[in-house]
Amino acid sequence: MPSVIVYGGRGALGAAAVSLFKQRSWRVISIDFSANPDADANVTVPPASAAQSLPEQGLEIIKGVESALGGSKTDAILCVAGGWQGGNAASSKFLDSADASIKQSVNSSLIAANIAAHHLRPNGLLAFTGAVPALEGGTPAMVGYGMAKAAVHHLVTSLALPKSGVDSARVVAILPVTLDTPANRAAMPAADHSSWTPLSEVAEMLFRWSSGQTPCESGKLYKVTTTEGATRFE
Repeated sequence: MPSVIVYGGRGALGAAAVSLFKQRSWRVISIDFSANPDADANVTVPPASAAQSLPEQGLEIIKGVESALGGSKTDAILCVAGGWQGGNAASSKFLDSADASIKQSVNSSLIAANIAAHHLRPNGLLAFTGAVPALEGGTPAMVGYGMAKAAVHHLVTSLALPKSGVDSARVVAILPVTLDTPANRAAMPAADHSSWTPLSEVAEMLFRWSSGQTPCESGKLYKVTTTEGATRFE
């Protein structure tokens, strides 16, 4: 049975991925602050771990993954952990928001890469989550968030190169514009939802890349756009 690790398996996109892979008869391991009941195995990270150093948190998660895998390799690792934080350099919570962005996006991506180096099958999929604004220019109203996502983009490019430690993997990032989540609908009820990307579309593409049904280019940052209900990965 093929297996997948979903880092952020209790978030909106992560939960959608867990559900879809389970429906397709994959063994699913979820990593998050709380267990996903749909997953076959869970590696839970207590909220207090936010006070841990990156090496400490990584060691705790990797031990949990090794236990869940039981000595076997996994076919795909999907790092969809993260969250949005706004704020410019003058904001009262600027350093707090930047710190949160780094922990949620950069640290989780580094840990996922470390897991892949030791537990991902050759030619397996290692997918991360970036952001279009961080690719196309500065992000003055969300400095910390943009910086963290730019770091994720750099990580993808680096990992796809020889001698990266995971160069036998297919390494990609998805860069959604706006995902159609309950939280986004509550925050932006008057927005044009036809331009938002359904979670099911992203989960489906992640599955197709993981299973090899659709080829992907290692090192590529895939912009995910939806127009009038049609979603493209390019």
